[in-house]
This record gives sequence, C-alpha cells and structure tokens, in this order.
Amino acid sequence: MFKKILIANRGEIALRVIRTCREMGIKTVAVYSTADADSLHVKFADEAVCIGPPPSNLSYLKMSNIIAAAEITNADAIHPGYGFLSENAKFSKICQEHGIKFIGASPEMIEKMGDKATAKSTMIEAGVPCVPGSEGILESFEQAKKVAKEIGYPVMMKATAGGGGKGMRAIWKEEELEKAWESARQEAAAAFGNDGMYMEKLIEEPRHIEIQVVGDSFGKACHLSERDCSVQRRHQKLTEETPSPFMTDELREKMGTAAVKAAEYIKYEGAGTVEFLVDKHRNFYFMEMNTRIQVEHPITEQVIDYDLIREQILVAAGVPISGKNYYPQLHSIECRINAEDPYNDFRPSPGKITVLHAPGGHGVRLDTHVYAGYTIPPNYDSMIAKLITTAQSREEAINKMKRALDEFVIEGIKTTIPFHRQLMDEPDYVAGNYTTKFMESFVMKDPQE
Repeated sequence: MFKKILIANRGEIALRVIRTCREMGIKTVAVYSTADADSLHVKFADEAVCIGPPPSNLSYLKMSNIIAAAEITNADAIHPGYGFLSENAKFSKICQEHGIKFIGASPEMIEKMGDKATAKSTMIEAGVPCVPGSEGILESFEQAKKVAKEIGYPVMMKATAGGGGKGMRAIWKEEELEKAWESARQEAAAAFGNDGMYMEKLIEEPRHIEIQVVGDSFGKACHLSERDCSVQRRHQKLTEETPSPFMTDELREKMGTAAVKAAEYIKYEGAGTVEFLVDKHRNFYFMEMNTRIQVEHPITEQVIDYDLIREQILVAAGVPISGKNYYPQLHSIECRINAEDPYNDFRPSPGKITVLHAPGGHGVRLDTHVYAGYTIPPNYDSMIAKLITTAQSREEAINKMKRALDEFVIEGIKTTIPFHRQLMDEPDYVAGNYTTKFMESFVMKDPQE
C-alpha cells in the first residue's frame, strides 16, 4: 500500500481524498496556488507545497511543479481528483516515468477514451450501442453534408477534443449546416487547439445517464449503477440523482452490462463513468467515457455505502475488485452549490464569505472546502460545495433537500442555493419529468414577488 499520496488538485475534492487517506493510514501532501493558501485542504493535509501563482497554467496545470512537489516530499502516488490533469495522458505518462503511481487511467487508456471520435469507434468494436454518425473525424464540409444526409436531420456537430459544450452545434436543416460547421470549428480551435469535428444524430428529448464503473489491473470490471445528470445549464451539470426516476430494472441491467463490457474491452483500471444519452423510448447510446472520479460520485457512495476514493486507491495499489455489481438501496440527490448569482444569469460571485451555517441532520452530507472568513478566488471553477441528501424514497430525499437548503446560510457572496430551492418545488422536477433541455424553460422567480 502507498505510504504517501500527493493530491494534485484543490478545494473539496482534495479534502475528500485527504479524508479517505487518513482513514487508510496514508500520509497526504496538498499542493496549492498562492490564491488557495487558506483553503481547508491545505490545512488538513500532513504536508503542503505551494506550486505557483493563481493562474491554473502556472500552478495546478504545471506538471513540472507537481512532479517536483511529489519528489521533494517522497510521495509514491498522485491522486489527480477531477478536472485539471485528471485526464491528461502526458501527465499520467510522466508519473510513470518518475516511478510515481498515477491514481487514474494509464496514458494509453486516456488517449483511447479521451478523443471522442476514437472512443466511439472503440465502443462500436466492443459492441456498445452508439449514436449513428460519422466514422471518425470529418475531413471536409462536403463529407459533413453527406453524413448529415445519410443519418437524417436533426444532427449534432461535436468537437473531437471537446468538453463543457464548446464546439457543439445542433443543426435542424441543411441550410444551417455550413454556418454551424465554420463556427463550431473556430470555437473548438480557440478552446482546445484542435478543430477536428465529428457528427452524430441528434437525440430528441434526451436524458444524460451515466454508469459508474470500477476496473482492476486483472481485467475485471463491475458497475455501481446509474446517475441521472440531465439537469444542466450550457452542458454544465447542476444537480444529479440516483436512481434515475426514468430508469427501469430492465434498462438498468442493459446499461450496466454495456458499461461493464466497455470497461473490460479496453481493460480499464480505476474508477470511471460510461456516459449515455437515453431517448424518450429508452434507447441508450454511448456518448463518452470519463477516465476519472466524477464530481457527483457522492450520491453513488450514499446509496450503496461504498467509498469510491478508497476503491480507487486499492485498485491503483494492485488489489483486485470483487467483481460484483451494485444496485441502489436508497435515493440520493446532489445539488452543486456554486458562487454564482442565479438571479443574474448565473454570473460568478467570488469574494469573502462573511457568514456560513452548514445544514445537518440525518441523511445530509456536505462536501466543501470553504468556511466563514474564507475568500473565494476568481481564478477557478465556481463550485464551492456539494449538498447531498439521502433517504428511503425520492420524495423523502427531495423534502430533506428542501429542509437542508433552507438551513444552508452563506453570506458575503451570491450562491445557487436559491436556484436549487426553487428547483425542488418545480412540478416537472418533482415528477421526475426532465431532460437535458429542462433549463431552457426554467425561470427563476423573484423572491420579492
């Protein structure tokens, strides 16, 4: 087992990893930028190393600084969390070259699944259902036109190196294609330095449902059931739940089997998710694979009583998995609390937290790195906490979330707490009747009215 793990991340995920390491008797090293010197993950780790100034490219994305921090503290493994370098094949390879275990996917695995066009062709080989579309990257506009005609409109153009909704365009008829082709490529080139595009059939009334998988170094994989991540704004998830209110036992079995097949086909090692789009007829299609722990992993942990970070560490240390699949015994909902103003188009709201009162009680979990007196820097993702409620039924979990949100007080900055509180009363959400288009018609109600 590892003696010391460096966490190459910040905030609540770094703190989350530190807590599990401490329970396992493993020493931890926190890294931080000068903007994060007062973050709780820095205070709770056994050692802490400053790796640079606030900009990510000079700190959390600077591989040489992170490797140097690992070497000077004698860390024998690096846990990348999510975001930053968690799905960076080059970083995974550098860790290998320096004799440091990367607690995540191998460079080959990240390359295979990180490029969406390659991932899709790999999944077709594995026999996993995929959305009809182009075979690999589109070579020209003429080819895009031909593929669109073959699969039929509406279609979706996607950047092969994409993420966060960048380089994506929905096209409903041929006249819109050329403009979408040009603008998507320009956006992708600016965001990722890669203007490669591929095309898929646009799935109408889609739900975004992902299956959590874990694979070991012996070629065995298992699934831990699904999470419904359909409530999104600009392709960023806002809330997630498990089990999905749209799921049936038969569909769960089919999707779980497909996800395990995908993981075992590529000999996947570690925790990951196989992401699917599910249409209104419950047909499901592979979308992408995330070769890392997900932001929303706590809800899976809550419904099956299973520490996913611990499992990541064990698998990385060469411990085989049991191979059994897990099914939700309870219902769990996660609300991402962001430092954003929901009444003002979710504008970022960094600054000093003057008051913080955390909710508590049975079935309430709060993952956060902030506290009263903490200043949220403007340099990073705006998520400051994850509020999770777990109960015997969906209705109970929603009622528990309402109560927890009412108790959750953060002053000094704007947060998305009021958005989530309104969401929990929205009839379509309460009925479980939502798709990835849900936020297009959701309007915040003014509390003064």
